[in-house]
Amino acid sequence: MKKILSIIVFNLIIVSNSMATEQLKYETLDVNKVYEIRKYSDRLVIETETSNQNSSFRKLFNYISGSNENNQEIKMTAPVTQIEKNGNMTMQFYLPSEFDENNTPSPSNSEVKVLNMKGGYFAAITYSGRASDKNFIKHKEILENQLKEDKITILSPPIRATYNSPFTLPMLKRNEVMFEIERNT
Repeated sequence: MKKILSIIVFNLIIVSNSMATEQLKYETLDVNKVYEIRKYSDRLVIETETSNQNSSFRKLFNYISGSNENNQEIKMTAPVTQIEKNGNMTMQFYLPSEFDENNTPSPSNSEVKVLNMKGGYFAAITYSGRASDKNFIKHKEILENQLKEDKITILSPPIRATYNSPFTLPMLKRNEVMFEIERNT
């Protein structure tokens, strides 16, 4: 029985780690024991307001599955992010780097928007486990308190970033909390 369980766990690890997904690129500028400072360039996202996390994910997933003006399938990227905008939660998928403002198909669903996100400086803390609200809030508070202690100005609401499929074992999941910050050189 132990051998069968070991084989199943091993296969789950391989499957969850072998899904080649383009990840959002950034430059790491500074790392300390709690967080790292990153510089992101401008990037394209699709986003929708979150009334229900599953329905928001479904709307964005439908877009990359071909529910767009070109009926074009688009590869999934990581992370999937959530951020509060104008009092509402917004979910975002980043478009693969092959897309720009000239070749990105328009969404078929009017609730899905294509936006150019401005680059900037972000502080990020990475944690594993479930992407639960409790886990997110715990790490958000750790990051926020450390940034305040380090006298770093926070410019955005907290951003929740998840990198893995729902089938990834919790201890192998990569989650992050990020804040846009003012970077003093």
